[in-house]
Amino acid sequence: MTLVVKLGSSIVAADDGELRADVLDSVCEQVSELERDGERVVMVTSGAIARGMRLMRLPVRPRAMDELQAASAIGQGDLFRAYQSRLAAHGTSSAQVLLTAADIAARTNYLNARRTLRRLIEWGVVPVVNENDTTATDEISFGDNDFLAAQVALLLDARLLVLLTNVDGLHTGDPSAELDAELISEVSARSELEGLEIGDRTSAFGSGGMRSKVAAAEMASEAGIPAVICNGTSEGTLRGAAAGEARGTRFAAGEGKTSSFKLWLKYAKPVRGRLVVDAGAARVLRESGSSLLPVGIAAVEGSFEAGDAIDVATDGETIGRGITDYSSRELQRVIGMQSARVRELLPHAADEVVHRDRFVLL
Repeated sequence: MTLVVKLGSSIVAADDGELRADVLDSVCEQVSELERDGERVVMVTSGAIARGMRLMRLPVRPRAMDELQAASAIGQGDLFRAYQSRLAAHGTSSAQVLLTAADIAARTNYLNARRTLRRLIEWGVVPVVNENDTTATDEISFGDNDFLAAQVALLLDARLLVLLTNVDGLHTGDPSAELDAELISEVSARSELEGLEIGDRTSAFGSGGMRSKVAAAEMASEAGIPAVICNGTSEGTLRGAAAGEARGTRFAAGEGKTSSFKLWLKYAKPVRGRLVVDAGAARVLRESGSSLLPVGIAAVEGSFEAGDAIDVATDGETIGRGITDYSSRELQRVIGMQSARVRELLPHAADEVVHRDRFVLL
């Protein structure tokens, strides 16, 4: 089994962009200890842009995409070497793995990434994973490496996801502003988070914050993978979290285990359009797990091709997501029609617009 640990920008780099050597020293030493004890570890890191900014002496985080990509290109190699040298000092080999959201969104690329990571793990090499900011775009981006870490955990069916940050975990309020904010030690169900104001404040270099970490933890939990949000600047935190000790906020693994395909569809496949269905179709999708037929569709929104992901909605509420076997052009011709009439107009079309095996409720 594999442990996935994510290091946020707030603990990788200080506010001036310099690497936090003491934190990296500690985390890499703990990773090597875990590896020696038989644990297989994958590290997911932020900080390439922050490192590039420091090396180029940029005063503020760039906003333009090309500037962010250039800063990442400058910082990426230097950041990996910081991990590589520290892990090697403890006898641990490492490899740099750069992924984009497109690698996760395309099923073939997704499976290739899984095979590569598994091979590195089998060889006793610690993958150090980062988003390939140099080629990522606004439209095809993880947005934050918390999401990337959760996707890697799902990809590898990890036993645990640990999200290291510079606070002790999720609190009832902002601990920097509210003195009475209390640490939430465990979350067993999403309903326990209702009413909490979970902020998106982050470091000068990060793009996430606690909100993205909670979303990543929930994603892992739904896949049956427990997750821990804890303070990576505290000595021994990773080792303790890996051993099941009370560190930070632990999100319990969900009781059910959704298939990796449906989790990929739910969280990683870009949506290209939306189908509005009538109440009857919505009911059978929710309650009976049936496929979606043309007769139940009331409207088609967006432009998409067969094989694209689309949302399915009714009365303004999105109820699920699926892979369509029809293009938007084809559907515009047959919405609301019985299957016999559809076959007359489109003799080679599939019976189902979205097969139940390629549909997931949201």
